[in-house]
Amino acid sequence: MERARVAVVGGGPAGLMAAGALAERGCTVTVYDAMPSVGRKFLLAGRGGLNLTHAEPLADFLGRYGARRDTLAPRIEVFPPQALREWAHGLGVETFVGSSGRIFPQEMKAAPLLRAWLARLRAAGVRFAVRHRWLGWAEDPAQDGAATDAADDALRAGLQHLRFATPDGEQTVEADALVLALGGGSWAKLGSDGAWVAPLRAAGVEVADLLPANCGFDVVGPAGTGWSAHFLDHFRGQPLKSVAARCTDPAGRVHARAGECLISATGIEGGLVYALSAPLRDTLLARGEAVLELDLAPGRSLERLAAELARPRGSRSFSSHLHSQAGIKGVKAGLLRECLAKAEFDDPARLAAAIKAMPLRLVATRPLDEAISSAGGVRFEALDAQLMLRARPGVFVAGEMLDWEAPTGGYLLTACFATGLAAGTAAADWLSQQPRPPCP
Repeated sequence: MERARVAVVGGGPAGLMAAGALAERGCTVTVYDAMPSVGRKFLLAGRGGLNLTHAEPLADFLGRYGARRDTLAPRIEVFPPQALREWAHGLGVETFVGSSGRIFPQEMKAAPLLRAWLARLRAAGVRFAVRHRWLGWAEDPAQDGAATDAADDALRAGLQHLRFATPDGEQTVEADALVLALGGGSWAKLGSDGAWVAPLRAAGVEVADLLPANCGFDVVGPAGTGWSAHFLDHFRGQPLKSVAARCTDPAGRVHARAGECLISATGIEGGLVYALSAPLRDTLLARGEAVLELDLAPGRSLERLAAELARPRGSRSFSSHLHSQAGIKGVKAGLLRECLAKAEFDDPARLAAAIKAMPLRLVATRPLDEAISSAGGVRFEALDAQLMLRARPGVFVAGEMLDWEAPTGGYLLTACFATGLAAGTAAADWLSQQPRPPCP
């Protein structure tokens, strides 16, 4: 019996998981990718140590997906962090839990895992077509002006006529089903450029605008500009360690985290800022500005700090006094001088209040292409419960193309793996119910 042909567009974690699930069900699978090789953003993520997932309890883990928790939970519960670790072990890659609870491959690299994964997929019959950029559907009524009867029939049956730009010119590929896993809109040079938004919207699919997530922000100081040249000369690229941060979103909810961040050329970035980037970004969109409050001495109460700063400093310099009484030096002291007026340094109570809640005015996110990930994408309301497009039977969507976001820490990759597996499994199930040669 002829096997169903499935096109998977996108060779990142979600697409490769979908391809594996389909191949296991006996489908003929081809993975198409615009880049010269697959998994490029995955490999980049592994340069500093591939953070696959996280070891925290599943209930807490699922809470990291915010408003999309209940939507993603059924998929992640099928392929939770422990299952991901076992899957990696099956590829010959051992994992370990770091001190922060993050889970990494023993070698701290993505390349060995990707090589083993691709070898398994090829052994299962999955084919790869690189330098194939998806352009949309050949029979799209929105492009042709009016659908022919044949196109209508093909659309209802789920038959896909896909357009690809290739080094040999435009080509049309026919498939019985399609899994789209083209990533979000960050790191365009690695393939995640968001170019898929236009053809999906043209096909009547509701797509939320792609926005930066896990991103840095531009600041504006008291003078109405960014960091001063003096501050940048001394502290650009330096980390602010052992600090806490808080912000208030447009609904009045307070969000707080502890950790470290980094002074950038235009503002502030790093893990602590990324963890709060969603409410900060949403506040910027709603109000045109957001305030991030930094606690530069989270281990000391306001009262204790004010009392310590009020002690006589004698012949010591103010810098020495600030260090000995408040533990503030280096980039933290520089930040105080950058943001406070002289009168605040002369008043121990006001200085203590500023150290405990240093307000940074944020005026813009960094560009989408600089972000670690993106928010927005295909709305879940445009999909059925099996991740199939309501407007396009036989088309399934997975990974960062979907409208969800999560902080760094293994949550992004886990959801991409899980939704890829879910989309591939759902596509195979759907094909088995169609009046054409099904997947066995």
